[in-house]
Amino acid sequence: MDRKLIIDGNAVYEIDEKCMLRKQLEEKKGQEQTKEDVENLNEYKMKRAE
Repeated sequence: MDRKLIIDGNAVYEIDEKCMLRKQLEEKKGQEQTKEDVENLNEYKMKRAE
């Protein structure tokens, strides 16, 4: 199983590790896409300034 139980006092949390990994990868991919968008925008601005 790819799940963990975390017991914190009276609260119990179930963590789905596959879901967390997928979410982290999507966030990283989104950050990389944002960096590319900024670079493309800067390149466009430089070309336009010429």
